[in-house]
Amino acid sequence: MMRFMAVLVCAQMLADFLLQPGWMAEGKRRPAILALHAAIHAAAVYALLQCWTLWQIPAFVFLSHALVDSCKTRAQETAWAFVIDQASHLVLVISFVFLLSWDTCGACDWCGCGYAIIVVIAGFIAATRGAGFLVATVVQRLVKEKIVKTEGLDNGGRIIGELERALIYLMIFTGNAAGIGFLVTAKSILRYKETREPHLAEYVLIGTLFSFTLAIAIAYATRWALTLR
Repeated sequence: MMRFMAVLVCAQMLADFLLQPGWMAEGKRRPAILALHAAIHAAAVYALLQCWTLWQIPAFVFLSHALVDSCKTRAQETAWAFVIDQASHLVLVISFVFLLSWDTCGACDWCGCGYAIIVVIAGFIAATRGAGFLVATVVQRLVKEKIVKTEGLDNGGRIIGELERALIYLMIFTGNAAGIGFLVTAKSILRYKETREPHLAEYVLIGTLFSFTLAIAIAYATRWALTLR
């Protein structure tokens, strides 16, 4: 059952952060795009669970995801809205699985193949892409209110953040967590001039520390998921 739940979480990460392009995320107010996004989630669940006769869970994912995302489109984009959205999807589908398992005498034990590959890839996507969305919503208020002014390449900060979290994820998985300290040192040197300005220093520190914390937490959560039976 624990692996079954972990695969459901992996499907959520892959469908939301890998299989959802920008135009889809921005266009979910349109019923057709919302239905397409929900269908992708249902297909990801069905494909990863590999329980080909268990159609009830993908069907529930399609309906519940469309409902939750429809409500989200009416809410302001904040960090809390992001967290509540992700948690709502997972709580609903996991609750449904428990009910279904109760009715079918434990038929929700995962018996597919490639569990480690699914978990590692989903964890990597969550650490790089998923965490990036949350970091962006946390620090975007500083930019919108012009507390700080940012210059540079378009999407440069996003790309740098994804590369940082990817390196952290790989360091932890290869047993080189101490290398994170060198990554922090290197970034401090490269952005030394920016950190001499108080408001900009706070912006950089908030974004960097939050980004690193999420990457470390997701990497260790992924390692823990690999031990489930």
